[in-house]
Amino acid sequence: MYLQGARGAALGRAACLRAMRVKRVAAAAPRSVAVSSPASAPRRGPARAACAAHEAAAGEPFTITTPLYYVNAVPHMGSAYPTIAADVVARYQRMRGRAVRFLTGTDEHGEKIALAAAARGMSPREHCDAVAAAYVDLWSKLDISYDGFVRTTDAAHEALVAEVLQRVWDKGDIYRSSYSGWYCVDCEEYKDEEDLGEGQTCTTHLKPCQHREEENYFFALSKYQDQLAQLIGETDFVQPAGRRNEVLGWVKEGVRDFSISRPNVEWGIRVPQDPAHTVYVWFDALNGYLSGLRPLAGAAAGAGPAPLDSLPGWPADVHVIGKDILRFHAIYWPAMLMSAGLPVPKQVFGHGFLTKDGLKMGKALGNTLDPAALVGGYGPDAVRYYFMRRVVLGQDGNFAEEAFREALNAELANTVGNMLNRTLGLLHKYCDGALPAAASAAAPPGHPLREAAAEGAARAAEAYAGMAPHAAIEAAVAVAGRGNLLMEEVAPWAALKKGTDEEKAAAAEALVAVLEAARVVALLLAPVTPRLSARMLEQLGLEGEPRDWAATAWGGLQAGHQTPAPAPVFARLDETVPWVTQPAPAAAGGGGGKQPQQPQPPSKKQLQKQQKKERKEAEAAAAAAAAAAAAADQEAAAQAAPQA
Repeated sequence: MYLQGARGAALGRAACLRAMRVKRVAAAAPRSVAVSSPASAPRRGPARAACAAHEAAAGEPFTITTPLYYVNAVPHMGSAYPTIAADVVARYQRMRGRAVRFLTGTDEHGEKIALAAAARGMSPREHCDAVAAAYVDLWSKLDISYDGFVRTTDAAHEALVAEVLQRVWDKGDIYRSSYSGWYCVDCEEYKDEEDLGEGQTCTTHLKPCQHREEENYFFALSKYQDQLAQLIGETDFVQPAGRRNEVLGWVKEGVRDFSISRPNVEWGIRVPQDPAHTVYVWFDALNGYLSGLRPLAGAAAGAGPAPLDSLPGWPADVHVIGKDILRFHAIYWPAMLMSAGLPVPKQVFGHGFLTKDGLKMGKALGNTLDPAALVGGYGPDAVRYYFMRRVVLGQDGNFAEEAFREALNAELANTVGNMLNRTLGLLHKYCDGALPAAASAAAPPGHPLREAAAEGAARAAEAYAGMAPHAAIEAAVAVAGRGNLLMEEVAPWAALKKGTDEEKAAAAEALVAVLEAARVVALLLAPVTPRLSARMLEQLGLEGEPRDWAATAWGGLQAGHQTPAPAPVFARLDETVPWVTQPAPAAAGGGGGKQPQQPQPPSKKQLQKQQKKERKEAEAAAAAAAAAAAAADQEAAAQAAPQA
């Protein structure tokens, strides 16, 4: 019979305190924690300095960038995905004490932009302002913690492009020549014959290319053939390995000089040496990674912009970009920097493409994924978690709403949320919500859950630093699974109700150990799910915003620590959100239809019903986890046994 009311709670807490003073029964031998490491996690070799960032000293700079997104249309999931990934890594590095500079932004010049603006009856500037605002709004909805937002139409950026162009010009790496070929407006580049489809179509956009003959200024890329081959072939400059091999193959085939100007494009930066030409959009946009750092340099008033040769935060530690723009970032960009006498970035990381239900997303198929609607339906943490958990950053990935809900329900609701909520519930029922006086004795060194938490923190740190958020999440969820397993093994709800003093002592210590593991899990997930992690820490009576990775060390909860009344930290997702696959609303000024009504938070009655359902499912999940752990233990014991 449960103790009722304030008196019952006080008596229960006293019983808990007494139980903790009773000599504990002999503990079982520590159970080995077997957590497999995905084969896709990057290996750390001598050239992985850019990604082995968890070894860097606090205060050291760390610069990470997304692409500068082309503003021909409103943002989509393909642009949200790499931005989430970069944000996750940036948040992790801040927790490590690094001086992070996280840049994102928009690429706003070029013929394609002028055409898109004309189609909307707007000036190019109006169009750019509207779409850039849509990006800023979406990044806010997704909790993107960028430090600088670059717009290539800003005067400071245009001045920097002119500065870099002058350096390259003075180096003798720019010359004037005529060119004839097939030009893709959407790609903003000339296509080689072997890259064209039937009827001279672009194989990326499936649109006919235009045959053009014009006089341009060219950059002598071929001059840097050997330096590029050495950079790409002998270092981890391009990652993952598959992308590196692809780029190395392009270089070995021989790189060709490329045009850096257009004579008939009005919407662009004028070439200072010949104002009849505008700067090629890629030569323009790539320099945004430099111009975006200048406002973050903290120069004194009136001191002028930071010099290029000593720009704080450069070279960048990693550019996170799509594999479709790999050639520009891995070949054009480093050669431009070499010519300008500037360091190349430490790494270019090419992520894969996203599909929906196994099909390439596209307007023609009606299956485009609107990230704003997805966030409106499920919240930012759910979106961030799914794409970081289920899509390996260097590979192609798929979105399916059923898999989306299943992943979140199984891992965040049933595993992570259940571990915290039911343990806190027992702590409040029997200990008045306070950690017992002997809490420091819970889970001593060698305890399976403590060992699992330490291993999980080490694995997560290496995974985040190695651009493998999926592996970091896997490590965190494994710790939560081990916490649930301990609860099933000890069954504290039974022991605290009618067990012996020794059983009550073991049960009370198990509660403390599981809550400490939940605290560690909250920190391990913080780069991916900042809101969920803050709620978990608040439920533990701790500061809500995770700040320090060192706090993942065991022992953060102290005896007598009081926790607030338990509440669910992540509600199950039971229904689809019907507007998720509808086309994204037009950017400001562009019209668009009526916006969908956003879902309301669940009522208290609905939450109680959810909790009851979750408990049943959690019991089944815990039983399955126990069986899996037992099997793993048997396998580990068999491997450890001496051979005959």
